[in-house]
Amino acid sequence: MEKTVIGFIGTGVMGRGMVRNLLQAGFTLHVYNRTKSKAEALLAEGAAWQDSPAKVAAVSDVTITMVGYPKDVESVYFDDGILEHAKKGAYVVDMTTSSPQLAAKISAAAKEKGLHALDAPVSGGDVGAEKGTLSIMVGGEPEDAEAMMPVFRAMGQKIVYQGKAGAGQHTKMANQIAIASNMIGVAEALAYAKYAGLDTDKVMESIETGAAGSWSLSHLGPRMLKGDFAPGFYVKHLIKDERIALESAQTMGLDTPGLALSKKIYESLADGGEENSGTQAIYKKYRKD
Repeated sequence: MEKTVIGFIGTGVMGRGMVRNLLQAGFTLHVYNRTKSKAEALLAEGAAWQDSPAKVAAVSDVTITMVGYPKDVESVYFDDGILEHAKKGAYVVDMTTSSPQLAAKISAAAKEKGLHALDAPVSGGDVGAEKGTLSIMVGGEPEDAEAMMPVFRAMGQKIVYQGKAGAGQHTKMANQIAIASNMIGVAEALAYAKYAGLDTDKVMESIETGAAGSWSLSHLGPRMLKGDFAPGFYVKHLIKDERIALESAQTMGLDTPGLALSKKIYESLADGGEENSGTQAIYKKYRKD
């Protein structure tokens, strides 16, 4: 699998670290990003540039996408893009957090063209992308998921096959629903500790390994307290995920009031100019200074 040629579309906050780990694993990489400057460091490290998603797909055995929104996913696959230009028998893997319904649409179209499609969204943020410790949630045909395991292992630590096309995206929606309310809880807990006059570092020491412990508390809590709101995962992208999750839940007849409240609070944060901040910027809603 080391000789496999991988195309990677989307070298932003997450994609950059994922590409680096694929390079370190010995894969040949061709990359594309709408803003070429965001890929320059990767080109210096050995990746090759292609100037369109179609050209990436044409030279790759595996094409991975890690873009922003479902509309971006649909565009790179269907607008004279990946599905039209990928080599027959190639694998196409969308790792964007996107719509389960769109994942099923891509899978069906890929099969018609003799391609193997997987939806494989990730969790773990920029730190997980950099360290190669992402959780990867895979939907599609089981044999295709198995074939991609060497590629996934270069980027992630926990790789779980979830089921048919769209199952990876549905799993990511469950992940985002859990995070949505948890982020509100983390911000409120740390604000409470601060305004109670406590040493917030000591509070963190006590609560992060107890029943209140979570990835968000341990990794994003310290950023909140330091006033570090740089994006590991953008506010605008969490709102996008919450919107997809709400729409999917409504389709299933499931009421998710916690998710709806989190989306409302995050939309208020974005309206205040924080859409390009990291999700830990929710802490600003509770600061008095």
